[in-house]
Amino acid sequence: MAKQSRTHAVPVSPVRTRRAYFDCRYGQLHVRTAFPTTGGFDEGVTLFCLHSNSAASGAFSHFLPQIASDRSVYAPDLPGCGESDASPGKSIAEAAQAVADLAADLRLRQIDVLGFRLGAGVALQLATVRPDLVRRLVLIGAPPMEALPAISQECLVFRVRLGVADDCQWTRGVLSKVKFIDVEEYSGDFFANLPSSLGAEIGAFLKR
Repeated sequence: MAKQSRTHAVPVSPVRTRRAYFDCRYGQLHVRTAFPTTGGFDEGVTLFCLHSNSAASGAFSHFLPQIASDRSVYAPDLPGCGESDASPGKSIAEAAQAVADLAADLRLRQIDVLGFRLGAGVALQLATVRPDLVRRLVLIGAPPMEALPAISQECLVFRVRLGVADDCQWTRGVLSKVKFIDVEEYSGDFFANLPSSLGAEIGAFLKR
């Protein structure tokens, strides 16, 4: 009797990732993106992930597949970082303008924004100048920003547990709808080692 060959089904990843370039007012932005293989109109609000000043979009390489199972996610190299062209002043305001240009190029009416350190500053700036565009914010290690107006968007803020000089405390004065999550530290590879429990909390916050 001939032996029957067995074929093993190869699991299909629910998320696809790729890299691309998009035009903005300062040249080109290099962007990493991840999106569900199903696509369709049942996706959640698109998420933009903005990196710290010591990194580029590659910092989110491990995080993108985790968070993109039910939404499209874009992680740009901010102007002057990674493979993106630089803006003249290399400022937070210019970076926010470039991110807004990316959203316009993608024809997105509303986005959620996750920012780490420098990226958190850019997210806050974007939320103040384009409140119509930004729905929710996730902030990690946000830099203190002077003369920041009150922000009405819902925010999820990570802060160092029992920090003596917690740089998130200043946000209490400008964030009217905020939930805090305590973490041990803001390490440079924060998203490479992000516990699945914290990733799930971010996902749950964005789904609300």
